[in-house]
Amino acid sequence: MESLSVNPASADIASGDSVAPILSISGITKRFGSLAANQNISLSLHTGEIVALLGENGAGKTTLMNILFGHYRADSGTIEAFGEPLEQHSPEDALKRGIGMVHQHFTLADNLSVLDNIMLGTESLWQPFSRRSVARKRLQQIMQDAGLNVNIDSPVRDLTVGERQRVEILKALYRNVRILILDEPTAVLTPQEVDDLFVLLRSMASRGLAIIIISHKLHEVLAISDRVVVLRGGEVVGNAETATVDRNQLAEMIVGRAVERPCVEARPAGEEILALRAVTVRDRATHRIILSNIDLQVRSHEIVGVAGVSGNGQAVLASVLSGLCTPDEGEFLLQGETLKKPSPRLLTSKGLARIPEDRHTDGVVSEMSLWENLLLDELGQEPVWRMGMVLDRRTARQQACQLIDEYDVRCHNEEQPVGLLSGGNMQKLILARNLARDPDVILANQPTRGLDEGAIATVHSLLIDARNRGAGILLITEDLDELLRLSDRVVVMHDGHMSESLPGAGLTPRELGLRMSGAFDNNAT
Repeated sequence: MESLSVNPASADIASGDSVAPILSISGITKRFGSLAANQNISLSLHTGEIVALLGENGAGKTTLMNILFGHYRADSGTIEAFGEPLEQHSPEDALKRGIGMVHQHFTLADNLSVLDNIMLGTESLWQPFSRRSVARKRLQQIMQDAGLNVNIDSPVRDLTVGERQRVEILKALYRNVRILILDEPTAVLTPQEVDDLFVLLRSMASRGLAIIIISHKLHEVLAISDRVVVLRGGEVVGNAETATVDRNQLAEMIVGRAVERPCVEARPAGEEILALRAVTVRDRATHRIILSNIDLQVRSHEIVGVAGVSGNGQAVLASVLSGLCTPDEGEFLLQGETLKKPSPRLLTSKGLARIPEDRHTDGVVSEMSLWENLLLDELGQEPVWRMGMVLDRRTARQQACQLIDEYDVRCHNEEQPVGLLSGGNMQKLILARNLARDPDVILANQPTRGLDEGAIATVHSLLIDARNRGAGILLITEDLDELLRLSDRVVVMHDGHMSESLPGAGLTPRELGLRMSGAFDNNAT
């Protein structure tokens, strides 16, 4: 992406074997039943070093870091931190030893201030009063030293996504961590916020903080890391200085074969199959307009991309198109029919498929099996449901096995609870459930967030195939590379307004970035 311009690590950062590592992981093995999540993994980390941990979804990256941080216990192997063994430890023990972790999904209390979030859990319950003034002074010094700027009195609910991530990092620094683990730190950040984060990480590394980053975004890995360690099938299959490899080499190391993302070939669009006309939505509590006079058209044989910084109305737009939110004004048309009160079930019956933004919360029922999840959009449909009432379990399982094989969902069997799948395989299951119905319209909301290169290529191929068969696709994504690679037309959202559509061909990330900041005129009332 054009906006990344971080300089490589300076030569004086310790790496290799020239200095004893501050972290040594040796022979770590972890099994969940018959599944070997980690197999005999060894790696090291030095002061001031930024190491990227790469691998496919389910390769064992997060499991390994959860073992290091104390969430899981290894079946075998050893961990040594700062010259001392780390055994049978908890997250509290890890923090005391100087190891912190920022998870992909933030763990902040929205109703508390930044200061309260950071202090939470750092004071004894038996302490007669909270030493907020001391904490405030110390936190301000940490922010000054690290270059982290956040209003510490602001409620977390009022912060941007980028600011929330800074709070998570501050939480770790406040606890004096010397090793910081970041799990998918840029998954929900804008390109500008990624730049800011990388400058910050480089600054902290130059002061001696050692950092491990789990990421699927290879251009970012190349921009920020000193060294890469690649896992595949729970084993280390690659270890290289970042300066010696390129994006294609990394992708091949991760997947085990050459990976190339497909591109959309130009073709004429067909008839209109989905439209919003002058749609306005107001917040139910405050009556504030959150979608303003939206005009949108999706035709068969085309992908319409929706760009925008998170929080500018894309989530509300997706809710309207999913039947979860009824517009206060305007028209919703599907297949030429105006829908007065569209519901998820009605839209599904009329050929609309939904790939939700949050696959864990809205896409699957984690406790249910794979075959049961594959039925969620087929309630009452033949041949699985006899007379629309009686479930044919044998047919349902056979159908599930076919889809699992066709969409390469890697699992033990169709009886496995979906919650045990990796993110990539969970997404492929959702795609299987939706695309197997050959839908006329597909709402794809952040369809590749958190996925590895191989899974991204698979998802893109499936969406392009559906488009070529005649589906109309609305692609909502914060990944500008994805947006520009797949979209026939692009619209931009800012503060609840939508721009006129632009041809996807010829658009650049820089131009889109300007429009994402509000630099378009139509509808901007």
